[in-house]
Amino acid sequence: MRRAYNSVLKLPQLNQCPQCAAPYHSHRVCPSCGFYRGRQVVTIKSYA
Repeated sequence: MRRAYNSVLKLPQLNQCPQCAAPYHSHRVCPSCGFYRGRQVVTIKSYA
């Protein structure tokens, strides 16, 4: 009975970033471009 709720749990849904179209979790900064709600919050360094 303790584990009956585990089958109900779902994986977190991913949204598409409006800036770079990469998948990201909602209500968080996009890890690929650093934008959140239309503003750049984090500067992303590219290691190329």
